Amino acid sequence: MNLQSPKRRAALEALNYLPNEGVIGLGTGSTATFFIEGVAEAIRSGRHLECVATSEQSRRQALDIGIPLLDNAGPWDIDLCVDGADEVSQELDLIKGGGGCHLREKIVNQSSRFNIIIVDESKLSAKLGQLAEVPVEVVTFGHAATRRLLQRFGKASLRLDGAEPWRTDGGNLIYDVAVGPIADPAGLDLEFHKVPGVVETGLFVGRTDLLIIGSESGTRCVQKRRSFDPAQP
Repeated sequence: MNLQSPKRRAALEALNYLPNEGVIGLGTGSTATFFIEGVAEAIRSGRHLECVATSEQSRRQALDIGIPLLDNAGPWDIDLCVDGADEVSQELDLIKGGGGCHLREKIVNQSSRFNIIIVDESKLSAKLGQLAEVPVEVVTFGHAATRRLLQRFGKASLRLDGAEPWRTDGGNLIYDVAVGPIADPAGLDLEFHKVPGVVETGLFVGRTDLLIIGSESGTRCVQKRRSFDPAQP
């Protein structure tokens, strides 16, 4: 493990926002993994924290290292959620779902008072869609018909796990839609949701309270209602 990796730097910075007691949302992905490890250490050090996991992957990790978890059913009163992203725009809007967990991640995000997104510099762009496709979770029934409707937004590719369709924790499928640079993420999200069969999209609009960016030299933080320069080191 590289103790000075940008992802780990961002996760360690987010640990500074942990309360002494409360409920924490645990994100999913390679950067969130470092944060989850830090939460376990904080609990061992005496903090009284309970958590809600955004995926079965994060749930297993948390249980393996002794983090107490609340029931999946909710409802929860979450003080802080820390999660990663596949792409972050200058407006702090996000594309998430590279790990296929964006439905649960969005539910936990909505249930949280404060949302911190932790990324390395490679995830920054001027507009969403320049770096990542938009994951769209769909039900299995009629998914080829759903794909045909999604194609009007851009090439829609069924995510595969080897030769088989990739399944979310909820048993659904994912189409990754290549939309190109997105001028209106909120409007596009609304249009996706008009398509029958769509469960959720990986567009997270207006859901970031604080962005923590890790780099080889350190971290920088960007607050809600501010923007960043992707070219700034």
